[in-house]
Amino acid sequence: MSVNSKHLATFLLGAAAALAAKKYMDMTPEEKEKMAADLKAKANNMKDEAEAMMEKANTYFEELKSKGSEAIKEHFPEAENFMKDFFEGKKKEDTPPVV
Repeated sequence: MSVNSKHLATFLLGAAAALAAKKYMDMTPEEKEKMAADLKAKANNMKDEAEAMMEKANTYFEELKSKGSEAIKEHFPEAENFMKDFFEGKKKEDTPPVV
């Protein structure tokens, strides 16, 4: 039976979890509370940063949408008609059907 990287990674992850569990069991109740408080603080900081980044992303995409469409219209004045014709399919009556 061969050992592949998936088995090795599973073993290492299990060993790390066992060491972490042993260390946690050896902690005093005060150390456990301090660790839990630290983890909660870090999680809240990450949540706050993620919310701030979402706000920035929404603002950025709204700005990009407005400025981007203005830039396209400036450099390609027929862009709106072109897109409408492209996506709706402009029907030309003088074009013979393909057989």
